[in-house]
Amino acid sequence: MERLLSDLRALPKETEWIEFKVDKYEPQELGEYISALSNAACLHSKERGYLVFGVHDGTHDVVGTHFKPSQKKVGNEELENWLVTQLNPRVDFKMHEFESSVKRVVIIEIDSAYNVPVKFKGIAYIRVGSFKINYQSILKRKEKYGRRD
Repeated sequence: MERLLSDLRALPKETEWIEFKVDKYEPQELGEYISALSNAACLHSKERGYLVFGVHDGTHDVVGTHFKPSQKKVGNEELENWLVTQLNPRVDFKMHEFESSVKRVVIIEIDSAYNVPVKFKGIAYIRVGSFKINYQSILKRKEKYGRRD
C-alpha cells in the first residue's frame, strides 16, 4: 500500500479517477464517489479509481485521517455492506486501512465500471476534472449543445 500511496501522491493533481480527502466522510457522499470514480476510470481506460483519506488534496502531504471505515455503520449495517447494496451494477472495491509515516491512511480501490455506468441509489455519477456530478447532466448537456437546429 505504501508504494501505491507514493505513486498516487506523485501525480501533479487530482484526476477524474483519483480523489484525496482528509476526514470528511458521509455515507451518501462516499457512495457517490465510488460511482463517480468507477465510471471515470472506465472512461479514461484505467483499471481502478481511488479515494484516498489522509492526504491533503492541494499539497498531497500525508496528514492522517480519523476515518475508520471498518468501524462505521449505516443504521445497523456495516458501511461496506450498505454501500454494496446501494451500487448497481455491483462494482468491486477494497478498503485498505494502514499507517503511513505514523499517520493513518485509508485507500479505497474501486474497480472500473464495465459496459454500463455504476449507479449509487439509482443515479450514475462521474468526475469532470475534480468535480463530482450526475452523469445524466453531462449527457443532457451534450445532447442540448450537440444539436444543430
